[in-house]
Amino acid sequence: MTSADLPGPDPTERNVLRPLHDLLDAVDEQIAAVYARHGVAGVRPRFSKALIRLHRHGPLTIKALAGHLGVTHSAMSQTVTAMRRDGLLDSAPGEDARTRTVTLTGAGRALVPFLEAEWRATEAAWAELDSEVPYALTRVVDDLRRALTRRSFADRVDDHLGNPGPGTPAAGAAPATGRSAGPPPGGR
Repeated sequence: MTSADLPGPDPTERNVLRPLHDLLDAVDEQIAAVYARHGVAGVRPRFSKALIRLHRHGPLTIKALAGHLGVTHSAMSQTVTAMRRDGLLDSAPGEDARTRTVTLTGAGRALVPFLEAEWRATEAAWAELDSEVPYALTRVVDDLRRALTRRSFADRVDDHLGNPGPGTPAAGAAPATGRSAGPPPGGR
């Protein structure tokens, strides 16, 4: 089967948020360039918040650090692995065999003053940029949050799904496999 055999255009070719993701990726690349200009090599911008939090709060379990940063345990575990590999963190077994506690190494601690200064400078640069545009990003976020309070994103998606499309079982109907209807295993 080729794309010519499929009905309609590929829906993934349209992505409303792609320009925002691209902008944020470009900003991260520029922050990495700032690091390089200041002699900070081998440190990714995504490491900075974790390193600062560990400096401010002391040794933390991976789960606690993930909570501080608002990311999943799995994502934090991968980031910790990368920072350990780069010599910025040490880890040791936690209070029970299922946890690991992470601490800054000397190299990680040495970076924190620059990372804190860069964080403050980045926040100031964002505030400056926010004041230059006619509709501030902070206002966009607040307005979107209010709109989602009035009607959830899930409800909006359901409204746009409307009637089931071809090949989609009607609500409550058993799929052709004979399994009961319900959410697909593993979600999206």
